[in-house]
Amino acid sequence: MRLPTGRSYLWFFWSLALVGFALDQASKYTVFHWLYDNGRGDRYQLISGVFELEAQFQSTPRGLPKLDTGEGLLSPLRTWGGDALPYVNTGALFGQGRDLNGLFTFVSIAAALAILGWSTRPAVARDRFLSVALGLILAGTLGNLYDRLVFDGVRDFLRWYYLVDFPVFNLADSCLVCGAFLLLVQAFGTRPVTEPRQEVATGLAGMAEVAEAK
Repeated sequence: MRLPTGRSYLWFFWSLALVGFALDQASKYTVFHWLYDNGRGDRYQLISGVFELEAQFQSTPRGLPKLDTGEGLLSPLRTWGGDALPYVNTGALFGQGRDLNGLFTFVSIAAALAILGWSTRPAVARDRFLSVALGLILAGTLGNLYDRLVFDGVRDFLRWYYLVDFPVFNLADSCLVCGAFLLLVQAFGTRPVTEPRQEVATGLAGMAEVAEAK
């Protein structure tokens, strides 16, 4: 189904990206503040035996909470819930590629810029499905990029352990997975609409080829 000329869903893209980013950060700060427990961390059962919130914090070799040094402009952002530093994932999605935070920070920046560039294309702005997918991916990318820049790694707090003990994740990861899934559906499950002029041109070209063959 072709959208009316000039119809744009760019506002939908930006709304999802900004709201998704805000919810991701709000959930991380809230959970790590709520389950701080003097820097020891804690758990809260959302669904008993199935799903829980889990806040983990870094510790010293002596088993004491590792505290932020208070140095740098970003220190207040790290210590909003307490002086103890949260345990972070320095790798990629679901803990893959640990201790490569610098590399994944660069990848996140490149991905965010690529998505922003892609979103400026008229075909994307007219495609509601694609706008949703890219908005979710940008939300997840920005959410985890913030963590990598401020905390040198990603804060995870959602844990699913029913039947399978799934790696701890966060809302940004969920946005990334959902957005990527929608992109796959867009790529393999839909057929792009052909503009009327293109259809006419294709038909004329086909008639010319038939005439030449005769």
